[in-house]
Amino acid sequence: MARQRTFDREAALERALLAFWRHGYEATSIAELTAAMGIRPPSLYAAFGDKRRLFEEAVRRYRETYGAFTTRALAEEPTGRRAVERVLRETAAEYTGEAHPAGCLIITAAVNCGPESAEVEGLLREFREQAKAALKARIDGDVAAGRLPADTDTGGLATFYAAVIQGMSTQARDGASRADLLRIATLAMSAWPSEPLPA
Repeated sequence: MARQRTFDREAALERALLAFWRHGYEATSIAELTAAMGIRPPSLYAAFGDKRRLFEEAVRRYRETYGAFTTRALAEEPTGRRAVERVLRETAAEYTGEAHPAGCLIITAAVNCGPESAEVEGLLREFREQAKAALKARIDGDVAAGRLPADTDTGGLATFYAAVIQGMSTQARDGASRADLLRIATLAMSAWPSEPLPA
């Protein structure tokens, strides 16, 4: 008969998420993970598989919790411009929040990884590409609605705002304040194309 698990799996996953967020995938050892999670290595392997699978589950949890503000902003705002502006403003708040590590797990967790972590890098790159595509979709919507010129480079604009968000994550990890990031957000929105003139 299998022995019953004696720890709170969700709480342990949350602590693993924070450890990966703070130190990155490769720099977070099994010893550090088990210490943070309050469990022994056999329990980690039994409950989560291995380090990579634990990380993938932690990333899914991050996207559903800390990182969900982006999806909400893009879905809820009536125009692409308002959606992108809200994403940037909420990024400034979220990336500098005091209740968790600074920056974005998906942007920073696989920086400077070796070849053995290529699959992890690929996973995070895919999520970043999805986020960029979501920005582009909202910008495309403004073009279709006539709020942006028909010749707007929507792919380039989406890449620009994705790069701003990635830079905001790095700035937050370097100690930038929410006010600092809000200034970046305001400057970035000045790059938004002017509405076309009435015919």
